Amino acid sequence: MTDKKVWLITGAGRGLGADIVEAALAAGHAVVATGRNPDRVRSVLAAHDDLLVLKLDVTDPAGINDAVRSAVERFGRIDVLVNNAGNFNAGFFEELSPEEFRAQIETTLFGPVDVTRAVLPVMRGRRSGLVVTISSTAGIAGQEFCTAYAASKFGVEGWMESLTPEVAPFGIRTMLVEPGFFRTELLSPESTKYAEPTIDDYAERTRLTVKGWQSMNGRQGGDPAKLANALVQLANQDDPPLRFAAGADAIATFEQKATALLAQAEAYRELSSNLAHDDA
Repeated sequence: MTDKKVWLITGAGRGLGADIVEAALAAGHAVVATGRNPDRVRSVLAAHDDLLVLKLDVTDPAGINDAVRSAVERFGRIDVLVNNAGNFNAGFFEELSPEEFRAQIETTLFGPVDVTRAVLPVMRGRRSGLVVTISSTAGIAGQEFCTAYAASKFGVEGWMESLTPEVAPFGIRTMLVEPGFFRTELLSPESTKYAEPTIDDYAERTRLTVKGWQSMNGRQGGDPAKLANALVQLANQDDPPLRFAAGADAIATFEQKATALLAQAEAYRELSSNLAHDDA
């Protein structure tokens, strides 16, 4: 056995996904880099003997299965899966259409669910593997204008946390990654779609919020290349963390949410503790 692993990465055509590909290759691993547009993926990655570029749309289950099959045909196995592909449907809940809300869930919840479903049999057959899912601090703490996105990421958190003990007996580990604000392309027009303003009551808040998000694009403090290197380092550990707070702002979100939950539990401790049947 060697330390060389086979990685399959979704959303590898830009941003964090491309950085993870480069970091994994630099560390001596083989990489299956996937995206909806494989030509786009090839255009941002240098050719490499251990690089395979494949088409994979996380909303297309048949295409997912084809990509996983091709990856195994080329490299014989998949050791690390990185569920990275995503987008951002932003807007106040009442202004997000049902179709927009469902589209967010399809991409950033059911997308990684379906990719993982296709990869797990490969890992289970070898009794080893690591499933890395890029979540968000929006999966730890919700905020206005992010109802659809946070719903998908909260779903990812619960799904992965519950999956962990199911696959642990087969030598398969999981890791959730909750980035704060990184200078990726998530806030670019290609990845972010803003709900059409339709309700006067939200109009001014929508204008200010969109202006704020747009001004942040390209100025986020986090360096995705450093995050990619950190993920490769963590994936090489025998016991990677179940959650990784990526960035100082992510750590602050974890701490604030933990403090708030403890305070909420304490606030009604007596009432909460006296809800059992009297004959219990």
